[in-house]
Amino acid sequence: MQKIRIAHSPDSDDAFMFYALAKEKIDTNGFVFEHILKDIQTLNEEALKGTYEVSAISIHAYPKVADQYMLLPTGSSMGDKYGPMIVAREDFSKDDLQNLIIAVPGEMTTAFLALKLYLPEVQYQVVPFDQIIPAILEGKFKAGLIIHEGQLTYAEKGLKKIVDLGEWWFAETGLPLPLGGNVIRKDLGLQTMKAVSRLIRQSIRYSLDHRQEALEYALQFAGEMDPKLADRFVGMYVNHWTLDYGMLGKKAVRTLLQKGYQAGIIENNVEVEFLED
Repeated sequence: MQKIRIAHSPDSDDAFMFYALAKEKIDTNGFVFEHILKDIQTLNEEALKGTYEVSAISIHAYPKVADQYMLLPTGSSMGDKYGPMIVAREDFSKDDLQNLIIAVPGEMTTAFLALKLYLPEVQYQVVPFDQIIPAILEGKFKAGLIIHEGQLTYAEKGLKKIVDLGEWWFAETGLPLPLGGNVIRKDLGLQTMKAVSRLIRQSIRYSLDHRQEALEYALQFAGEMDPKLADRFVGMYVNHWTLDYGMLGKKAVRTLLQKGYQAGIIENNVEVEFLED
């Protein structure tokens, strides 16, 4: 039996995706899966070291780990005309934002890459993603870049959307915004990589086919979020894009990374490798 560590965020969408593997709802064909739960910034940093066999990462981090990892065809979080948002207590123009220090959830997040493409001269400070909304409400920052469930809860906290970077990206490119993906370590060998990839696809499909059952499990990871909002959030980031990038999703990844490289945000111009299973 071969142990495979899958590292992912302790969020409702990732929990939903890996439900069948975590609860042994499918035959794992001799593989034993250990689930490691870490925030996305930590996952990106661990991927730099090649720590885990399979890991969720920010697409922005992929060029830094491409020597050790390949993108799986499954597990993407795609913002289809929606995505990370800049929010504030008051209205600001794009010019106004140039003069503010914006709280951001980490320099390796795709949200930060999109922000830099939108606002190249942005001034920012890194703040843990779950502390950005409280920091704005406390007056520590006038604006912040929010990800995860905050995209659905900011309004009830009294904040305003200044720009949705997923909407902006679609207007610019006609493509969805690829936020996160799953990578697998190349040293496992092609046969093992493909076998693990197929099991992850089965897990995602199981959850989509047994939505209520998987959602009840995922709600444990939704914090204080209303179940209806959690259901909506899971639907935003676990869907047909998650089962397979498809040609359009792959084009979106390559376009985003190419634009990041051309803008000088990404240091190396990588050839994006997707595992074909």
